[in-house]
Amino acid sequence: MEKQIQIISALVEGNSVRATARMIGVEHKTVMRVLLRVGQKCERLLNEKMRSLPCRIIQCDEIWTFVGKKEKRVNGKDNPNEVGDQYVFVAMDSETKLIPCFRIGKRNAGNTWYFMQDLEARLAHRVQLTTDGFRPYVDAVEDAFGANVDYAMLVKTYSGDEDSRERYSPSDIVSAVPIPVTGNPKPSLISTSHIERQNLTIRMQLRRFMRLTNAFSKKLVNLKAAIAIHFAWYNFCRVHLSLRVTPAMAAGLVQTVWNINDLLVERV
Repeated sequence: MEKQIQIISALVEGNSVRATARMIGVEHKTVMRVLLRVGQKCERLLNEKMRSLPCRIIQCDEIWTFVGKKEKRVNGKDNPNEVGDQYVFVAMDSETKLIPCFRIGKRNAGNTWYFMQDLEARLAHRVQLTTDGFRPYVDAVEDAFGANVDYAMLVKTYSGDEDSRERYSPSDIVSAVPIPVTGNPKPSLISTSHIERQNLTIRMQLRRFMRLTNAFSKKLVNLKAAIAIHFAWYNFCRVHLSLRVTPAMAAGLVQTVWNINDLLVERV
């Protein structure tokens, strides 16, 4: 158990798989086995705990990464669903900083629809929701929430083209226009600032998201495991500086700060 705790502790603090293996003195295959096993458990844990959430203000965004190779290098021999560009759709409660749900996949209408269905099923109350200007959100939000949501898009215009989100140096934002879509969203709460800051946290804490390295995910299953561990650790173990507690504590899900051992022994 002690080795597992050391491995997960190293991974959630931004170390690569091979660096973790060197630091702890184990084979990198051992690190991968622990990553996959704990990742599956964290996925079950999040699915069970993130229910009937008291969130009021939700921001959503997608963070880009890739698996195996860049999208432009994907060929006919590759599985297009598991290789190339992948996006992590992330929802965040602005007040508690809790991550209610996430989804990993291509940035398309289908994954957007499933992401919104998952989010709606985890909320206890009507919320104000803000997304970026990705058009599939409009239908996805309507199908999931109906009229029981105050929804707005924050449409940003960049100095570059649409692909700028996939570059190492994103283009500058020229404008950000709030567009109410459903219900009566408060203008002062139409924002994606918190979720965009969360994207930075992901890039800082997960080595496979750090740019200009060879630590990118080689398999989609590894990416999913790493993301599940990160969000379980983020929600239950990491004390948020502005809250002085963990997001799970702020949301009333638990009473104490968890450690890695708690994640490993929690029954799900």
